[in-house]
Order: sequence, then C-alpha cells, then structure tokens
Amino acid sequence: MSDEWSQPEAPPPPMFAGKKERDLVKQVNDELIERVIGQTIIYYPIDLETSNFHPLYGEAIEKTYLPPVRVHCLVEKQETDTTYTNYGIDKVSNITVRFHKRRLIEDQDLWVREGDFVQYDGQLYEIADLSQPRYLFGQDGQRFEIVATCRKARDGVFNSDDPIWTEVIDDE
Repeated sequence: MSDEWSQPEAPPPPMFAGKKERDLVKQVNDELIERVIGQTIIYYPIDLETSNFHPLYGEAIEKTYLPPVRVHCLVEKQETDTTYTNYGIDKVSNITVRFHKRRLIEDQDLWVREGDFVQYDGQLYEIADLSQPRYLFGQDGQRFEIVATCRKARDGVFNSDDPIWTEVIDDE
C-alpha cells in the first residue's frame, strides 16, 4: 500500500442528502400536498413573448397571459388590512402561497413570477413578492419551496371571466 494520498476523481455525495433523499422528499411533499391537504389555485402566467414591455422600466401596461394552470400548493390566508382615507375605507386582503419548487419546474414546467395572477377561493390575487426561504437539509443551493405573497387584485385589473379561461379550467 502506498503512503501517498491521491485526489479522488469525484467528491463523495453529501451525507444524508443525495439524489435518492431529494427524490424521497419530493415524493412525500407531492403526496401530502395533492392527496392529503388538497389545496389548489389557478395560476395565470404572463406570456413574456407577446406582452409589450417598456424597454427602460420593464413594465407592461397591457399584459397577455398563457392558458391557466391548476397548481397544488399550500395557501395561508392573511388578515385583511383596513385603511381609512379621505376617499373612504380600503380593504386589502393577502394570501401566502407556498409552492413546491421541483414540482413546479420539473413536472409542470412553470416558473413563478411577480406580476402573475392566481385565483383562490373565487378571488383573484396578484403575486407581489417572491422568496425561497427554506433549504433542503440545510444545504446551500438546495432550496425546495417558493413562497409568494399575493395581494387581492382590484376589480377590472384582470378579467378571468373571459370564455377562454373558463373553457381551459373546465377541461381540467
């Protein structure tokens, strides 16, 4: 046996967090969210190719949307914020939507973006903020959830009663 140490060709997999463990976590999360908890939203993604974005500010006055997608997730309804102004009472309700990242990206080919709309409990909400706070097994680069803070959309901002939306939703 040689006394010299040699560099291995590939580093060993991380302890307790290899591909099999990540797949197990995905499978358990998918089953819990879809079959046990059973909360769903209807997700309306912005069509980046046909929306006319301002070249400087990156905002679009008139957005076009792709067909809606039914997504299983965890939804938490927040308390309604009430503000009193000279023009009257303004009530704003928020929800927090927790998506399983791998389920969205790998299985549904869906990328969550700020400005997209979601429908939950008959109400439309616009995604105002996104974060990815949790790491899988505490490992950097292994985030497994996307948290979207959504604010209730004002009437007239988005029309989900358009016949194109109801046909797609009813088919699912």
